[in-house]
Amino acid sequence: MMTSKSKSLPIGLALVPASSPNRSAWSRRLKGLALPALIIVLLEVIVRIGWLPSYQMPAPSEIAITLLDLAEGALWKHISASLLRVGLGFAIGASLALVFAAWVGLSREAEAYLEPTFAGLRSIPSLAWVPLLLLWLGIDETSKIVLIAIGAFFPVYLNGVAAIRDIDRKLVEVGQMYGFNRRRLVRRILLPAALPGLFTGLRSGLSLAWMFLVAAELIAATKGLGYLLSDGRETSRPDIVLAAIIVLALLGKISDGLLTAGKAFRSAAMICTFQRGWRCTSISSINTTACADFSVVKPGLTWGFIRPRMMSHTIASIER
Repeated sequence: MMTSKSKSLPIGLALVPASSPNRSAWSRRLKGLALPALIIVLLEVIVRIGWLPSYQMPAPSEIAITLLDLAEGALWKHISASLLRVGLGFAIGASLALVFAAWVGLSREAEAYLEPTFAGLRSIPSLAWVPLLLLWLGIDETSKIVLIAIGAFFPVYLNGVAAIRDIDRKLVEVGQMYGFNRRRLVRRILLPAALPGLFTGLRSGLSLAWMFLVAAELIAATKGLGYLLSDGRETSRPDIVLAAIIVLALLGKISDGLLTAGKAFRSAAMICTFQRGWRCTSISSINTTACADFSVVKPGLTWGFIRPRMMSHTIASIER
């Protein structure tokens, strides 16, 4: 049965219910907080009754007090230094990884030359790079940023290559039918179709960037969260060590959430949210007036595929 909203859509478009209500999203967030809250309560009780010595594992309440004291002092200096290093290192590493991923993903010849070398380099532990970078670049910011860039490079590269290789060949054929050159084919078809895999790689690369940050700051730094960890160890202050770990976890979660939000925002422009007044066009901005049929679109699905007459598959976006 056709609804009033489906009348304005091309024949054959499959309507799908809207996204889940906000109530279920808040319910998922609360469930995610249940385990950390339970751990905090259990640790507080165990430390207070003496099952764990406080000089080894401070109570969560004491760690909270330490965090407040640090926030009134040098904590923000350490956070800003670490954020700057991670931001620059991740941007450099991820950018280079995307370039090489596109090159290797589109060229078997490039894969034959580059893949054996990259396979060996990504097997090197993070700490093994530290003495070499210190010898080459010194103890200033450059060595730390390069180390973080190395950590972010390989997850983005591997996921990027896999995402490009998994693209449906029919999409490439459609671009060739439209006369797309190589650059336009990458920008219009390959990059959008590979976005889910690329964002997975970016999230993995960002996680490793935070890990490599700690490795860099533990060795040679005078500020940063890694330095704060080292300072807490040297002064036998487990509360400072745990406070720094908690801050690292929060920053990692926030940065991952920002990437996830960016992915959702990008996908939202391509997800078919069928409302009155929307029309179907191809992603190449060429009006597709004759849509034979439309594949079933589910909430959260990034791509829909249409079969215009005299064509194979192409990508559909929805424009107002």
